[in-house]
Amino acid sequence: MSAPTTTRTAPAEPRVAALTPISWKLPIALTVLGLVALVFFGIVPAGGHHTTFRISTASDAFQISPVAVPSTATALVLSIVALALAGLSWWAAAGRRRLGVWLPAVFGVLWVLAFLCWAGAGKTIPLTGLLSGALFLSVPLVFGSMSGILCERVGIINIAIEGQLLGGAFLAAVVASLSGSPYLGLVAAPIAGALVGVLLVVFAVRYWVDQIIVGVVLNVLVIGVTNYLFSTVLTNNVGTWNRRTPLPVLAVPGLSEIPVIGPVLFRQTLLVYLLYVAVVILQIYLFRSRWGLRLRAVGEHPKAADTVGINVNRTRIRNTILGGAVAGLGGAFFTVGAGLAFGREMTGGKGYIALAAMILGRWNPIGALFAALLFGFSDNLQTTLGIVGTPIPSQIMLMTPYVVTIFAVAGLVGRVRAPASEGIPYTK
Repeated sequence: MSAPTTTRTAPAEPRVAALTPISWKLPIALTVLGLVALVFFGIVPAGGHHTTFRISTASDAFQISPVAVPSTATALVLSIVALALAGLSWWAAAGRRRLGVWLPAVFGVLWVLAFLCWAGAGKTIPLTGLLSGALFLSVPLVFGSMSGILCERVGIINIAIEGQLLGGAFLAAVVASLSGSPYLGLVAAPIAGALVGVLLVVFAVRYWVDQIIVGVVLNVLVIGVTNYLFSTVLTNNVGTWNRRTPLPVLAVPGLSEIPVIGPVLFRQTLLVYLLYVAVVILQIYLFRSRWGLRLRAVGEHPKAADTVGINVNRTRIRNTILGGAVAGLGGAFFTVGAGLAFGREMTGGKGYIALAAMILGRWNPIGALFAALLFGFSDNLQTTLGIVGTPIPSQIMLMTPYVVTIFAVAGLVGRVRAPASEGIPYTK
């Protein structure tokens, strides 16, 4: 009998784990900004020897004395620390380590403080007023970015946020003027945004028109309609149709008297408090509820969602209209929220900045909130420095919000992935 033969198999080659590609965008951006701060804020002489930061307001429970710091020396130290954080980002990127969002956040705070020390040299910077105004100006950006999240998470690209904001501002002003109640205007604003959302889903879901083109056309449509009504109706009888009807400031007893935190967070209008509620509810429901799971499934893989019984197009229609209503509520900021009468194209491109905040926040409500706060801060910064006086030309300061938007999205956003089925019509 012949001995049984054994077959030898070659040992399996060890598997090599695929390495994620290194992104150098964040280290490069932080290094460039750090060098700018070091050269212009820490080395170039400031316009004065000291910068004073006023912290307390008159209605605080206790007063904190203004803080005066040496302008050039403080800016130099802050710039060096910021460059150290930039170096840390290079080390993390080279080793494919993730340090979290705290690093660009801390870097941004240091950079802004160095800039304020330089720009406010010899002057007094109202720090609490700067922060309070930043939150207030970020209101339409937050609501607009929440609208974008609701729409794009189900696969509908909502470029029409600008038109929804403008429509909400218009209807809020008209209803508040006719009724004499800013709260009724606040109720009416989401209706205008929802109507624009209805038009968006009719063309995007029913007729499969390119969603970006539809959004741009809707923006132009709302601008045209509101300009026509403004010229023919509102200006002819301002006292009836377009009066200033501001929302009152509602101070939370006790909390509003805490220095810094109180005036910033708890001495605001009802619209700002609704902002807190909207962000928290959307964050919880989007990632911790059955509704949010269905919503995200429709945006990521509509065919799989349809297979398990989810009506894809109905989900898209409902959430797009809801997103339009949220943006319309944000539009009320421009009239009843800010205590202004309606004006032509008064939203000033805030809908597009809200889209940038949504992308920078990675389609996450909390992330979009902080991105919108960044843009709101840059908007209020140019106003505040224009009042106290600064060596920077006023034309450059007016560019600040838009420059910050471009740098934030291009340099800090890194690799992001939109919902997989965004902009793709669905049919069974």
